[in-house]
Amino acid sequence: MSVPEVHLILSIGLIEKDRNGDALWVWCYPSVTAELREILLRKCPLHQERPPPHSFLYGQHNRVWFYIAANQVEEVPVLDKITHFCVVLTAKDFNPEKYAALSRILSRIYMKQGSPVPMMESYLSVLTKGACSNEENGTFLCRDYDQRRAFLSSSVKGGWNPLDVVSVLPGESRLHIFSFLVEVVSQFGMETIILYTALMLKKRIVVFHPKLEALQEFTRALPAFVWHRQDWSIVHPYVHLIQVETITLQNCTGYVAGFTDPDVSNRLDLYDVYVNLAERNITVSQNAKEALALGKLHKDIGQMIVQLAEDPETSDNQIIKDINGKTREILSTLSSFAESSKEGEKPSINVELLRQKKFAPVTEQFLFQLAAAEQMLQT
Repeated sequence: MSVPEVHLILSIGLIEKDRNGDALWVWCYPSVTAELREILLRKCPLHQERPPPHSFLYGQHNRVWFYIAANQVEEVPVLDKITHFCVVLTAKDFNPEKYAALSRILSRIYMKQGSPVPMMESYLSVLTKGACSNEENGTFLCRDYDQRRAFLSSSVKGGWNPLDVVSVLPGESRLHIFSFLVEVVSQFGMETIILYTALMLKKRIVVFHPKLEALQEFTRALPAFVWHRQDWSIVHPYVHLIQVETITLQNCTGYVAGFTDPDVSNRLDLYDVYVNLAERNITVSQNAKEALALGKLHKDIGQMIVQLAEDPETSDNQIIKDINGKTREILSTLSSFAESSKEGEKPSINVELLRQKKFAPVTEQFLFQLAAAEQMLQT
């Protein structure tokens, strides 16, 4: 186990809901900032009048990923003063399946022992050895959860209904009963090309849906459209319309952000593309219409994506591979207008060479913006 992989986990915390209905932060190791603690308390579902018996959610703030597993307490003598608790993990990496599995083991330990000390021991075992194990609560191994597998646990294929999502216990092999795959193309058809273009150009995408599970599935899928970057740090699955969160979001170059508050549609300062997942429509903001203008190139890519998704013989991984192949073709075209660069450096585009090619105006504009997004423009 390499040191960098083990040290991805940052902290463990505990939130409890007492019999008076108050949700309190009761313990943490080693520590989290006061700002992050306030955000984690806001995210946890224990403020609901009737929290779900078991749930798992995740998100990020300021480049720190958080994973929250909620549990209902029923007839547990060592926890007789509380009705629910959440195990909260923070980490550097995006890997929901990994931390759902670890959260389930830690939740079982706390349910049995009623003390955070045994949980801390397991946490330290994971931190130092990449594993924790005992006969009663099972075994957790970091090496079983490769991050590329977390990236590929999303899908762009059809058949998923965002209105029909059911949670299961945290730590199951899939976080939802129907499938963990997010099936974007069947919901939006040719409009999927808007999402592809916005992602390629590192634009700001806001997604609304009243159900958090649907947001988590949808937002985690979108970076697969730009697989050449393999950058899931752009995903912010669960954001509140609170200043400290929106300011942090606006400091990002481009993002995919999920909101359960419908008022986000009025926050034009937060998005270039607005996706109402509940109603299955996509809106491009007035300020981004020129930048996201679509031409023949986009239409061809959109048709390719739709055809791939409609083919029952094509796997999800093959769809991602074929889209990535098309993206590589576009990047190769850009590179052909580059001046020679040193080994290991990104090619720098010669703007005049690109203009001399006399592409259609929409295509030329797209290539210019893509070169800027890929840091390939001469300065």
